[in-house]
Amino acid sequence: MRIIRSKKEMSAISRQIRRQEKTLGFVPTMGALHQGHLSLIQRAREETDFLVVSIFLNPIQFGPEEDFKRYPRVFKRDARLCRREGADVVFYPKADDMYPADFKTSVSVSELSQVLCGRFRPGHFQGVATVVAKLFNIVSPDIAYFGQKDAQQAIIIKKMAWDLNMPVKIKFVSTVRQNDGLALSSRNIYLKPKERKDATVLYQALNLARHLIKQGNVSARDIVRRMKQLINKKKTAVVQYISIVDLKDLRPVDKIKGKVLIALAVWVGKTRLIDNIIVNV
Repeated sequence: MRIIRSKKEMSAISRQIRRQEKTLGFVPTMGALHQGHLSLIQRAREETDFLVVSIFLNPIQFGPEEDFKRYPRVFKRDARLCRREGADVVFYPKADDMYPADFKTSVSVSELSQVLCGRFRPGHFQGVATVVAKLFNIVSPDIAYFGQKDAQQAIIIKKMAWDLNMPVKIKFVSTVRQNDGLALSSRNIYLKPKERKDATVLYQALNLARHLIKQGNVSARDIVRRMKQLINKKKTAVVQYISIVDLKDLRPVDKIKGKVLIALAVWVGKTRLIDNIIVNV
């Protein structure tokens, strides 16, 4: 496995792989890898000939009051995990190289970026789309892999790639959970013991929604109300939003039919957690 810091060198490697007519898989990450990231790497390793994992803590997707400074930075550990899982290259660029002093361009996917998490994190998805567009141009992957836990992000990236005619296929990989249902996240390490226990209520609320729909309840308003009631029983948990939206355009639905995304964001103590499920009615 090679660790590449230069954009020029990374692009040269990608061109070489293309000349060899090999498929190039790509897993973009911000580091602090956990089993959720590794599931993406494993899937990519199975399906492509050459695998690139990027580790880049993207400063422009964090708001001024968010956790950029304290976000875990454990590159040596991350590199060991990538090597163990069979990555061919870890692309580890510097922020100054990705965003030089005269950098002035951004990518925005309108509408999709203003709903759900976008309502509470202005500029976040513009930062995500911009860095992923840059990474796609540098790495030139055939297939890029994203986790369902960040479903809105994955949907936005897929739309961006389609709208801008980027020659990359976007694949979603199911959320990886701990035994008690908590979705794996690099931010879980912020949780205190009581908060960690209470955080399981996110998945409990999603499962409640799934159960209600199976019973024939198709009222989005009623299901959201019942989910909030369950979460509010936990003293450390404060609901930021719960939404039931169409899976394609992320527009809210009144009556649940077809494929919908049930998504939520909850503050557990001082840690903001997100989770979702997809339900097909």
